[in-house]
Amino acid sequence: MANILAKILRNNNFLSLANNGLVAVLGFFSFILLVRILPTNDFGEWVLFVTTLNFIDMLRFGITRTAIVRFLSGADTIQGKQLIGSNYAINLTSTLLLIIIVLVVNHYAHVAIADSGFSLFFTWFPVVALISLPFNNALSVLQARMRFDLILLLRMFNVGSFMIYLVLNYYFFHSGLLEITWYYIITNLATSMIASIFNWDGIRYVGKANSKTNRIILNFGKYTSGTLIGSNLLKSADTFIIGLSPFLGTIGVALYSIPLKLTEIIEIPIRSFAMTAFPSMSKASIEGNKEWVKHIFYRNAGGMFLMMVPVMLFCFIFAKEFVTILGGPEYTQTAGIFQIFCLYGLLLPIDRFIGVALDSVNRPKQNFFKVVYMTLANIIGDSIVVFGLTYLILMSAVVTLLLSGVYESSVLVLVSTTFTTITILELVAIITILFTIIGIIIGFYYLNQEMKIRYRMILKEGFLFYWEFFKRLIHPGDKQKLYF
Repeated sequence: MANILAKILRNNNFLSLANNGLVAVLGFFSFILLVRILPTNDFGEWVLFVTTLNFIDMLRFGITRTAIVRFLSGADTIQGKQLIGSNYAINLTSTLLLIIIVLVVNHYAHVAIADSGFSLFFTWFPVVALISLPFNNALSVLQARMRFDLILLLRMFNVGSFMIYLVLNYYFFHSGLLEITWYYIITNLATSMIASIFNWDGIRYVGKANSKTNRIILNFGKYTSGTLIGSNLLKSADTFIIGLSPFLGTIGVALYSIPLKLTEIIEIPIRSFAMTAFPSMSKASIEGNKEWVKHIFYRNAGGMFLMMVPVMLFCFIFAKEFVTILGGPEYTQTAGIFQIFCLYGLLLPIDRFIGVALDSVNRPKQNFFKVVYMTLANIIGDSIVVFGLTYLILMSAVVTLLLSGVYESSVLVLVSTTFTTITILELVAIITILFTIIGIIIGFYYLNQEMKIRYRMILKEGFLFYWEFFKRLIHPGDKQKLYF
């Protein structure tokens, strides 16, 4: 039994899952505390702050993250140091450029920004961007080296220390949004210092960067950056568009963020297995073994799809309880939004591993186009719902109230507005399902051009995924090499 447990604890998939799982649990509790600490408007502004930071991080690190993982996995020691140095130099340059852009925009549009929900981001982004650079670089390098144990340590310190502060703040300090932002900055600074002290971020190799490794990363990254940006925009566009709506605003952002946060928790196992599958698939592709690439794709996509079926069914049935636990009774009305996201969760494994497969076989351009089509569908659909139907529904509600002769009742107006808000947010969630279906269709089209995919093998290999996993637990001495 001890040997079996040791094997599980050393398995990269387990470490990756523990990494994302434990960090997500801490983030989940931090989210619960923030909902209860901050007023609804301030909480909506915090969500916009974090969402925009994550999106800008894709601009900063999108061009290097996938490239460094792919090429470092097959590099020798000397080239590896050169790639890591180039990774740091490119990310530092992009960070400084983005800081300049944000400062210029904030200077010329200061009045408009101050009156919007984005003022927190424009105020603190330059500071957060600089101090979090080593931390983010370390995550890329450690993933490429498949050191998921160190990633777990680094992220647990980052998220855990912030959660401890929120607990103390909830019971003792009772600080507001500004003080919480300050401590968020402090935790990122401390995490980056740890990454640099142990050279996990590769800061000591900056001088080894050269034009050749710069070109290797930039040529591959020019498409993967667009892919990562688009992937992030797929999720964050909903929040941005809702936040820009004059009727929904920060209140709508706060309501939508509760089921969205639950959906992010659902994504944990998919993201974890994708992190470990990509280096293995990339190595097989570099060695010219496309059959093994397909094998890993089938196992992961099929296995994760089968895992999601009972999970999504359970979440769908108990959606009301989940949103109430996370946000409190005032957010129970968002249960329908989460149920829609449960249907999206069934599609997510196939879509995610199609993207991983395209990048691993050196087809980042096709993966980029796939994400572009999905993003455009999402933005257009959200805009129609939020800015188009909002006016139609509100006008219909006003006419109904006037005709009923009870327009003086503020209670009826409030009920009508609440119904309108939830209805619009549910339609925004439905758009998520539609653009995911579009992505899967386009992704399979591109993937079939590179290597013929037999769709029935996804489910077949998915069942074998679990059969061999349990067989490995029963017979730990089996030396057969399995990628799952």
